Amino acid sequence: MTSMNKKTVEDIDVSGKRVLVRCDFNVPLKDGVITDDKRIKESLKTLKYLLDKGARVIACSHLGRPKDGFDMTFSLAPVAKRLSELLGQEVVMAKDVIGEDAKAKAAALKDSQLMLLENVRFHKEEKKNDPAFAKELASLAEVYVNDAFGTAHRAHASTAGVADYLPAVCGYLIQKEIAIMGGALSDPKRPFVAILGGAKVSDKIGVITNLLEKVDTLIIGGGMAYTFNKAKGYEIGTSLCEEDKVELAKELMIKAEEKGVKFLLPVDNKVGDAFDPNCNFKIVSSDSVPADYMGLDIGPETEKIFADAIKGSGTVIWNGPMGVSEWENFASGTRAVATAVADSGAISIIGGGDSAAAVEKLGFADKMTHISTGGGASLEFLEGLVLPGIAALNDK
Repeated sequence: MTSMNKKTVEDIDVSGKRVLVRCDFNVPLKDGVITDDKRIKESLKTLKYLLDKGARVIACSHLGRPKDGFDMTFSLAPVAKRLSELLGQEVVMAKDVIGEDAKAKAAALKDSQLMLLENVRFHKEEKKNDPAFAKELASLAEVYVNDAFGTAHRAHASTAGVADYLPAVCGYLIQKEIAIMGGALSDPKRPFVAILGGAKVSDKIGVITNLLEKVDTLIIGGGMAYTFNKAKGYEIGTSLCEEDKVELAKELMIKAEEKGVKFLLPVDNKVGDAFDPNCNFKIVSSDSVPADYMGLDIGPETEKIFADAIKGSGTVIWNGPMGVSEWENFASGTRAVATAVADSGAISIIGGGDSAAAVEKLGFADKMTHISTGGGASLEFLEGLVLPGIAALNDK
């Protein structure tokens, strides 16, 4: 299991050393106020460990997608403020990333102090994984810790590049993500059920292909289900459909049959006459969506079938909503699946992104074994791909 042939913070001496920690502080902001600090809280275990061991901690992260240099609407200053509240100690905020201020503040750090660099994406070299930028960033510290699972699938300077210049280990959050998801994939408690939703088949081809080797049941909902139903020769109206993936959908269904994997698609749908939260809607059978209607959620019969399949499971992995779950009229399917997963007693892993948001919003978060902090990263991990931000770390 990938779970930890990589060195962790516990495998290295950090006391008195300057430690650069890549966190995922990409939190939602509204008018400069953090609306959800879950990602900051997820970093605390690693940061507290380092501070307790007398490290001089230099935290860094990206936030949002700043277009052009130092755009202060994407400043990490609100994160520094929240972090100091959560840690109960002052967090020193740098005015830049690799400039004079960051260097002076890093040099002045004492044991068990923590500072935060400004948004690493203020430098376009970050996303290009520019070696000169990575080297400058690394020069601030003596040890590198990556704990940003949410960006581990990106080979950027602060997530992978700096590991070329410093001893590199992972923090507790990355360790937890890989242990739980890796364990589910390599040695799942059975029956193993995967639920995939979301809009596009193309985003999930690799995941479906990889999971067909491992699961007992595969449930498909959301917009991508209509491409499969089209492949079955059904009328799907104006529903989302990737015409160029219809043949592939057929192949995947044949493959599931060959492997003895139960492959569940919606048998009924809630369809609307426009892509609009307040459109006219009705419930129809999956094989006969009216020509001018589009599928926007799974129907009540499908909710029962999916819930029954989830009921007796040992391990459940869920990625992607069953419909347009941010619209109340089309949230029922996602809610039904969340309820079934919460009540299943299974080891339940929610693969970040929209499904994590839905589970949080519906109030089921504390009923799940694990909610991944990374949407794209968890998808690529479930696909069996190597994550560059983890590959770059030192082996044990």
